[in-house]
Amino acid sequence: MKEMNIEATIDNIPTVTAWVDEQLEALDCPMKAQMQIDIAIDELFSNIARYAYNPETGPATVRVEVTENPLAVVITFIDKGVPYDPLKKEDPNTKLPIEERDEGGLGIYMVKKTMDEVTYSYKDGQNILTIKKNI
Repeated sequence: MKEMNIEATIDNIPTVTAWVDEQLEALDCPMKAQMQIDIAIDELFSNIARYAYNPETGPATVRVEVTENPLAVVITFIDKGVPYDPLKKEDPNTKLPIEERDEGGLGIYMVKKTMDEVTYSYKDGQNILTIKKNI
C-alpha cells in the first residue's frame, strides 16, 4: 500500500492524479481503466476540496493498494471534513433533458458506473470513500 497526504484543494488534483497514474503505470494498467480512474479521482478529490472543509481547507489522504485474483487497484480517499455519504444521493435521471435534471450527482453517478466497486464509511471522525477497479 502506498499513501499520500495532501491538502484538499482543487489545485492539488493534478498532483494526486499524477501520483496515482505512476502506480497504475507500474501495473501496466490499460489506458481505458486509467482514464476512468483519473476521472473518478477528479470527481472525488474535487468534492473533498469543495465541500469537506468549506469554507476552510484541510488534509486528505489518498491510498493506493493492489489486490490479486482478480488484479485490481483500490483507491481510498480519507478526509476529516463534514460527514457526507455521496452514495446516498439518488442517481440522476439521465433520460431527462439536461435542463430538466436536478443539479448535482452526475459525477458520483459516473464514478459508480465506471468502477467495479464503490464504498463509503464514516469512522473515527473521517469520511472514507473507496473505489476499486479491476485491471
